Amino acid sequence: MLTNLLFALEVTAPTFLVICIGIYLKRTGIINNEFADIGSELVFKVTLPCMLFVKLVQVSFESIPLTLVACGLIGTTLSYLILEYLIAPRLDKADRGAFVQGSFRSNMGIVGIAFCLNAYGDSIIATVSIYLAFVTILFNVLSLMTLTKHGLKDTDKLTFASTLNRIVRNPLIVAIVLAVILSLLHIKIPKPLLDTMGYLGAMSMPLALLCGGAAIRWRDFRVSANLYWATFAKLIAVPVFITLGGILVGLRGEMLGVLYLMCAAPTAGASYPMLRAVGGNHYLAAAIIASTSLASVVAITLGLFLLRAFGLI
Repeated sequence: MLTNLLFALEVTAPTFLVICIGIYLKRTGIINNEFADIGSELVFKVTLPCMLFVKLVQVSFESIPLTLVACGLIGTTLSYLILEYLIAPRLDKADRGAFVQGSFRSNMGIVGIAFCLNAYGDSIIATVSIYLAFVTILFNVLSLMTLTKHGLKDTDKLTFASTLNRIVRNPLIVAIVLAVILSLLHIKIPKPLLDTMGYLGAMSMPLALLCGGAAIRWRDFRVSANLYWATFAKLIAVPVFITLGGILVGLRGEMLGVLYLMCAAPTAGASYPMLRAVGGNHYLAAAIIASTSLASVVAITLGLFLLRAFGLI
């Protein structure tokens, strides 16, 4: 039992501690909101794409983890349908978009990858990246659907064409697709270029987590009861539902661990600007991001402990 608990803590503790350092640095004035905004954009557009590209372009892709990807896609879609058509109609209209998107959309690109790397090391990056590419596309499509349906302002900016454009221009997806193509074609990248991109990529996790901690606003936690229901859905209900599906189809070991860690990651920061563009309760959206970012460490530690205790990962 102690071994299982230590494994869970080894995965979650580094991520949690860096987030806490980000909170501390913000409170002491060493970093500010502007640093958090610029740093997050730098991670999303530059350092994280560099990290993924460098790691993937050197991987030999012999097969795609179809079962893992299928579990993620199907489980996410079913979770969305339950949230959208069974839960959301019971809420105030202004809260529906924030609640649904905040409950199913994970921060896989930063926190999810960080947890997976802590758990399984660099060898898991190819599997995680392929999962990330497919499910990120689905997240964008489902977010478009729920925000268009529940938007309180003009939703012309949230069309299928604009969503497709956002997907095609997503730096993470571009980096993954380009790296996979170059790897399959056996095209070698000059070592100086790889080393340079590697230096940039090495900044991704610490910078992203510091900025995530600095962006947390304590006043956001006093929004409404829907905040806590969304936090429960994002960290407990949805991950349990999707992970049970993976268990039923035979996923075990690293594959099941990746499935759980990616779907149990806190709510993605991208959910906030998308919601604000169409109206609705953007204060609730910010609160869901903050609460799931902090509570995810406890929830994921417990989840990993149970999965290890039952010999599933």
